[in-house]
Amino acid sequence: MLKNYIKTAWRNLLKNKFYSLINLSGLTAGLAIGILILLWVQDELSFNSFHKNTPDIYRLELFGGTGSSRQIFSLGVAPIGPLAKQQLPDVLDQVRITGNYDYSLYKYQDKVFGDENAVYADPSFFSVFDFHLVKGDPAKPFSDDNSVVITKSTAEKCFGLSNPIGKVIRADNKANFTVSGVINDFPKNSDLNFDMIMPMSLHMKMMLAQKNDMTNNFNFFNYETFLLLKPGSDLKSLTTKIRQIHLNHKADDTDAAYLLLPLSKMHLYNADMSDNGISTIRIFIIIAILILVIACINYVNLSTARSMLRSKEISMRKIVGAGKAQLFIQFIVETALLFSLATLLALVLIFILMPLFNQVSGKQLTLNMGDYHIWVVILTAITGTLAASSIYPALLLSSFEPLKALKGKISAGIGDVLFRKILVVTQFTFSIVLIIGTIIITGQLNYIRSKNLGYDKSDVISVWMRDMTPHYEAAKGELLKQPGVLAVTRTNQNIVRFQGFTGDVRWDGKDPKDNLMVHPIVVDKDVISFFKMKMVAGTMFTGAKIDTARFVLNEAAIKEMGIKNPIGKRFKMEGIEGEIIGVVKDFHYASMKEKIAPAVFWYKPEYLNKMYIKTTRRDAPKALAAAERQFKQYNGEYPFGFAFLDDIFNNIYQGEQRQGTLFTYFAGIAIFISCLGLLGLAAYTAQVRTREIGVRKVLGASVSRIVALLAQDFIKLVFIAILIAVPLAWFAMNKWLQAYAYRINIGWWVFALAGLMAVVIAFATISFQSIKAALMNPVKSLRSE
Repeated sequence: MLKNYIKTAWRNLLKNKFYSLINLSGLTAGLAIGILILLWVQDELSFNSFHKNTPDIYRLELFGGTGSSRQIFSLGVAPIGPLAKQQLPDVLDQVRITGNYDYSLYKYQDKVFGDENAVYADPSFFSVFDFHLVKGDPAKPFSDDNSVVITKSTAEKCFGLSNPIGKVIRADNKANFTVSGVINDFPKNSDLNFDMIMPMSLHMKMMLAQKNDMTNNFNFFNYETFLLLKPGSDLKSLTTKIRQIHLNHKADDTDAAYLLLPLSKMHLYNADMSDNGISTIRIFIIIAILILVIACINYVNLSTARSMLRSKEISMRKIVGAGKAQLFIQFIVETALLFSLATLLALVLIFILMPLFNQVSGKQLTLNMGDYHIWVVILTAITGTLAASSIYPALLLSSFEPLKALKGKISAGIGDVLFRKILVVTQFTFSIVLIIGTIIITGQLNYIRSKNLGYDKSDVISVWMRDMTPHYEAAKGELLKQPGVLAVTRTNQNIVRFQGFTGDVRWDGKDPKDNLMVHPIVVDKDVISFFKMKMVAGTMFTGAKIDTARFVLNEAAIKEMGIKNPIGKRFKMEGIEGEIIGVVKDFHYASMKEKIAPAVFWYKPEYLNKMYIKTTRRDAPKALAAAERQFKQYNGEYPFGFAFLDDIFNNIYQGEQRQGTLFTYFAGIAIFISCLGLLGLAAYTAQVRTREIGVRKVLGASVSRIVALLAQDFIKLVFIAILIAVPLAWFAMNKWLQAYAYRINIGWWVFALAGLMAVVIAFATISFQSIKAALMNPVKSLRSE
């Protein structure tokens, strides 16, 4: 019986090649894109889930500052983790991680490498997380303070296939590190990803040598702290106790509060459970569902619309004894056969598109058919789509009354015209929402790229100076002699995105309850003129020794401090007491999602280790060559590294750029699938109105009039879809824009443009079949009808 069902279904597909091709194309595209999106979503949701302790690991984050400077900081103070473990029974273990900025050039025999991501971490890093040693002693990952644990890839790069344990790596020609352990490379779905891990005890010892006892320092925020808790711990009570520990050691930090961010949510949420990417996941899930629904609607629409053409076939089957259940199964098998073909083609299409999808999305996804997660995604998409597409048409087709069908008395009610119209409106509503979303996302990204940042970053090269730092003035003099080098300056960090912050600030008239968090950056005397920033009051540093006790603040800091006439007012930061000599106009030194926060310029030449070189686009290669020569003169074999500020700035929004590109592609696919369905319905309409078209042509109707006649009903549906889509899209995209402190306004023209695009695309699709029908010979059509 099943064989007969399949044979009949196959014949029916071949008999109606045009409609079968439309359905097959729509379903294949829908399934392929839907599955690709769901694979992307699954990868995002899987981050940090591979640790056995994941449910009980939390990142400790500080909620500090007052006024507009109050925010959540993922980096905290060094003592809080060990103190929490010592004093709180619910804390089973703790791990601290901090960046390694002490060493950057590593050497083993004749191999030199300097691009490794190295950190300091507590030994518990290898037991709390599932980053276990595959070589070395798991009970003692660090044999002493001058030992290092490396990944497999780093081991192969340094030592080839030989055993790395016990081998010595020379760092910056001043320290030796013995390899004490090797771990597997970090998984792609891990937010923690390093090449070399050195003991935290070494970092503490080095800081102590600089007279910074980090074991009791509650002013220096530079440590990522993770806690392993007892299952079922009361998080609210625990954070209150941790806050009290902080206050016991620094009583004036009354604004301080602590939050616990679950490791499982760290990739997509902030510690207060606000959005850090989860909204994008939700949007993409909705897009995947919408694309699959649009593909389903195509099949349902064409199946129900063409049901009248199959009414006599079904009636004859009933008359010769076929039951309703048998007919229902027959049509389910037809749908299942079509879906089977579409699924096979979709999998082939996924294999073809995967490299492009990975390039656009920045992922490294693979379609590993042996991974059960892949099958969960595929079967969920296929089962849901198949169920949505097959049941209603099968019920409709199997419910015909044979006598009425044979007498031709069912044409008025068959096909549920209203239901099909609702489906077409639904399709185009979804498509128009995606078009509007694409326009707004593109507009916001263009706004970010074109907005005046408050400084000039164009054609600026940044270089970490390393051993060139003490020879900056000589190197600068040589560079300024080179063609294409317009100016040179220096800071202690990236001007595009400040990293450090401190709450250790005091000023005249400060309220004891205020705790201002500021971003300090050490700058040279000519940084204002170099970046074409603007001073709104006072002066800039002159390079005199007294400048080390002077400060230049931005407008946001002055506003938050509530100071009027700030020039000459006393100001103290991190133990350095001096005066405010200038106010710089606010400039963007972080993401546009963040409001411009308080910042402080200060002058300390020994800290200035990042060089900026202003050039022109045409002379950039010459400027780079000159910079490399100077770098090599003082750094020898260390590899020369550089970056253009424009590229650094664009990398901040790389995720948004990728999402915008994907959104554009998805909107295009949705429109394509919708138009396939519209093409099929237009062809069906022209087919059932062949006689009417013939009569109208005989009576003198022009081709344009007939095209308008056939198109008007569909265009009305598109206009209804526009009316529904506009408020939905406005609500969704307005919410999306709220994530940006600096954003575009959604103008009326966005909706007008999206609506016009939808109408033009729909009309072009319909016209293809309408013109074909209008050009038919009326004599031939009347004779055949």
